Amino acid sequence: MPYHLVAFLVAALVVLWSTPIVKKIGLKSGYVDMPDPRKVHKRPMVRLGGISIFMGTQIALLIVAISGGFGDLPPASASEVWGVVIGGMLYFLIGLADDLFTLTPWSRLLMQFAVAGMAWGVGVRIDFVTLPFSDLGLINIEWLSLPLTLIWLVGMANAVNFMDGLDGLAAGISGISAVVMLVVSLFMNQPTAALLAAALAGGALGFLRYNFNPAQIFMGDGGAYFLGFTLAGVGVIGLVKTVTTVAVALPFVILAVPIFDTSTVVLNRLRRGKSPFSADKGHLHHRLLEAGLSQRRSVLLIYAIVFWVGSLAIAIAGIPAGAAYAIGATLLLCYAIWRAWQRLQEPRT
Repeated sequence: MPYHLVAFLVAALVVLWSTPIVKKIGLKSGYVDMPDPRKVHKRPMVRLGGISIFMGTQIALLIVAISGGFGDLPPASASEVWGVVIGGMLYFLIGLADDLFTLTPWSRLLMQFAVAGMAWGVGVRIDFVTLPFSDLGLINIEWLSLPLTLIWLVGMANAVNFMDGLDGLAAGISGISAVVMLVVSLFMNQPTAALLAAALAGGALGFLRYNFNPAQIFMGDGGAYFLGFTLAGVGVIGLVKTVTTVAVALPFVILAVPIFDTSTVVLNRLRRGKSPFSADKGHLHHRLLEAGLSQRRSVLLIYAIVFWVGSLAIAIAGIPAGAAYAIGATLLLCYAIWRAWQRLQEPRT
C-alpha cells in the first residue's frame, strides 16, 4: 500500500476513534464553547477537537516514518520536515493553551511569530516570489525572506482560525486544500511534502464525521492553528522550494479563499479603527448567513469555491487532465451558486 494512502487512512482512523473520547473528557472537565450573540451555535460545545486532529496526524506520520516511508532524507530536507512538524506541534500547543486558559491576542501573536521564526531558521522559508502577468520569472527576495515567511506562516494559521465560524467549515477547507497539495506535491516530485499533506488531509476530513453540521464538537484554536500552520509549511517546503515560476505561486492559489477572506476582514477592521482581533460578522460565512442561507448551504457553497480554486491550481501546475478537472469544478461551483440563489429567492418564514 502506498505510504501516502497509509498516512491518510491512519490519520482518519485515529481521528474517528479518538474524537468521541476527547468529547467525553471535554464535557466532564467543562471545557466548552458557550453560545453568545456573535456565534452561531445555540448550546455549549466541546472545543478540544483539535487534540484528535493533532494526534491522528502525528501518529500517521510516526507510523510512516517507522515503516521507512520518508526514506533517507538529506539533512536540509530533514530539517525542513522537522521545522513543519515541530512548528505545527507548537502552534497546536499555543491554540490548546488558549482553549484551556484564554490567552490575550497579543501574547498568542508573539508566540506564533517566535515559532514561525524558528521554522524559518531551519529552512521553512520563502526565498523566491513570482509576479503574476510579468516576464520577470523568479525573484530572489533576499532579506525580505524572513518577514514574508513570518507573515505567511502566522497569517495562514490565523486565517484558518478565523474561518472556523460554522460547523465543518475550517476542517473542510483544510481537508480539501491538503488533498490538492498532496496531488500537486506528488506531481512536482515532492513526496515528503505529499506525505505531510496526506496525513493532514486524513485528520481534517476524518474530523468532519463529528464536526459537520450539526456539529458534535469543535476543533478549537488548537486544531485551527495546527491545520493553518501545517498547510502553510507544506506549501513552502513542497511547492515554493521547487523553485519554478508556476510552483512558487501555487500555495497562494490553493489557499486563496482563507487568504482573501481574512485579508478583507482585517483591512475593514483597521479601516474602521478597530483591532484586527476584534470580533464581528464580516467574514464570508457570516455574510452568507445574513443573506438567508442555512449553515449547511453556506458551508457547502464555500467548499465548492475552495474546490474550484484547488482545481485551478491543479490546472496551472500542468497536471494531465487538469483543465478537465477545472471545467468540472467550475460546473460544480455554478450549480452550487444556482442552488444558493434559488434558496435566497424563496420567501422567508
